[in-house]
Amino acid sequence: MRTHSFVMLAVLLCSMSTAAAQEAPPQTPPEETPEFEETIVVSATRSERRVEDEPLRVEVVPAEEVEEKVVMTPGDVSMLLAETNGLRVQTTSPSLGGASVRIQGLSGRYTQVLADGLPLYGSQSGSVGILQIPPMDLGQVEVIKGVASSLYGMSAIGGVVNLVSKRPTLGEPEREILLNQTSHGGTDAALWIAQALNERWGVSLIGGTYLQRRSDLDEDGWTDLPTFRRVQARPRLLWDNGAGRSVLVTAGVMDERRRGGTMPGANAPDGRPFTEQLDTTRLDGGALGRFLLAGTRILSVRASLSSQRHRRRIGEALERDRSVTWLGETSVTATNGRHTWVAGAAVQGDRFRAADVPRFNFSYLTPGVFAQDDYALTPRVTLSGGARVDIHNEFGAFLSPRAALLWRPAPVFTTRLSVGRGHFAPLPFTDDTDATGLTPVAPLGDLDPEDATSVAGDVTWAAAPWEVTVTLFQSRIDRPLMFERLDAGPYPAHIVNAGEPTRTRGSELIGRYRKGGFIAILSHMYLWSTESDGDAGRREVPLNPRHTATFDAMYEFGETRIGFEAFYTGSQRLEETPYRTEGSPYVLWGGLLMQNVGPLVLFINSENLGDVRQTKTEPLVFGIRQRDGRWATDAWAPLEGRTVNAGVRVRF
Repeated sequence: MRTHSFVMLAVLLCSMSTAAAQEAPPQTPPEETPEFEETIVVSATRSERRVEDEPLRVEVVPAEEVEEKVVMTPGDVSMLLAETNGLRVQTTSPSLGGASVRIQGLSGRYTQVLADGLPLYGSQSGSVGILQIPPMDLGQVEVIKGVASSLYGMSAIGGVVNLVSKRPTLGEPEREILLNQTSHGGTDAALWIAQALNERWGVSLIGGTYLQRRSDLDEDGWTDLPTFRRVQARPRLLWDNGAGRSVLVTAGVMDERRRGGTMPGANAPDGRPFTEQLDTTRLDGGALGRFLLAGTRILSVRASLSSQRHRRRIGEALERDRSVTWLGETSVTATNGRHTWVAGAAVQGDRFRAADVPRFNFSYLTPGVFAQDDYALTPRVTLSGGARVDIHNEFGAFLSPRAALLWRPAPVFTTRLSVGRGHFAPLPFTDDTDATGLTPVAPLGDLDPEDATSVAGDVTWAAAPWEVTVTLFQSRIDRPLMFERLDAGPYPAHIVNAGEPTRTRGSELIGRYRKGGFIAILSHMYLWSTESDGDAGRREVPLNPRHTATFDAMYEFGETRIGFEAFYTGSQRLEETPYRTEGSPYVLWGGLLMQNVGPLVLFINSENLGDVRQTKTEPLVFGIRQRDGRWATDAWAPLEGRTVNAGVRVRF
């Protein structure tokens, strides 16, 4: 079993909690602190508490900010996540538009994306892109940064993004149609319905069709914006008896066709057309139940099954595969005196079958047990300790501990400190294979699991209408998997464990001002991340800007909302481009206008009004095709340039 020296801290905190046990005096209500009017309850940490009472910091995108992003990109959650502090949406396949979410600079394959706490989009990179998840049915988004393996197992060493759906409420049903058109030939048509059938039963449905026309903005014959057609639907059924028992059942279906590569009738620099295609079909289903038992004990049950098929063509290589992820979990939560504890067991299965590259097939089965205890030492101090043991059918047993501290030194201040450790089983999927496919990659050798350690501390000052949070973080990934190119041999590349760890450290600053109908958010992140460079020593991790900053403001008066936003991206190291070694800093800015007219919400949104575009200064395409099959360089700046979208939301 793999351990680390700081595990002793987690054991110590757990021991302190256990020693107090059942006879601890009743918990004293915490002192009232100046806060904003809204109360946000988070579910990603399993304790279902107010976000300000969680020892583990959780970044929450509330409903009002979700609503703003829905009209900006109705077809996917990319902008919603990209504008969340500490997150960066990184393009992994420019021609096909693939993207992943980097949390505090770590690779997107370490990020676990959940829907209502369920892995409905698969559990590993390569299963689904965030460009296939619509935001219209979301109530809020919860983000845990850093290792979250003690909560969600071996798929979450970078962090967790939990997409929480809206719930039907009593009263008038919610029925809405959204129609949107972009200046680049994108069309979105979505339907959202939510209705309480009676005091116990409710239903909801989101469905839509999303289209994008192929674009070649720099007229070099290569696709800058891929064409795609996607249809999807997700119904939900909710039962709640009003006495502590509830069940949520959901199912989803999605079918998408994407096309990139050379434009129709055009050729790559070698004089021949080059096709990039990705067809995806996904079916999933899941259930989440909560049942109040005797006293304060709550039994929670989660189960899900997701099946996804890909048909990918990159040049002459055809890759067809199917991936299946299933989960079964049960846990009990209770409050005894000063303790709020959770204990449970889970089993997860991951299966991948590739018809054309069967050398990468795998079947993983990982049962596990977990426990955590939050102990209110005083009204101002809460200690939290937890651990999970996973038994992987291929790589053995792993211990993933976590410890956290919440301290309120004064009513206006909240401080947190957390440390965690997790593990990641070797897989053939990396950011590079999203672009190259698996065909050019050699069979996996004797690989070791990746081990991750993260430490973070933050201080929040909140005195309405102001709130300011400063965070310091550091992470280390031992034996990270690397996509390494080969100059000779039958395969152009192979995947190996790096000889040096990936080290990341940085800081986040986020400030909010909210008064009346006005809200402004200012954020900044500094990031320094280095990795192994083979025999050359160490290098800065590519595509991780050292500095990023955002400013977002929204003013609501009467039936009108006006918004403005600006984003700064600093210099970043580049790897897959012969034209430069470092990306230039750039600023994106835009505005939003929303107007209510009876049952209609009219909106017009502009992005990147300065028309920043990578292909204005250099080509996207290599002069000659790379040995691993790639024609396109990394995308380190926007490819679409200035974008305007407009539409209407019709409530009926």
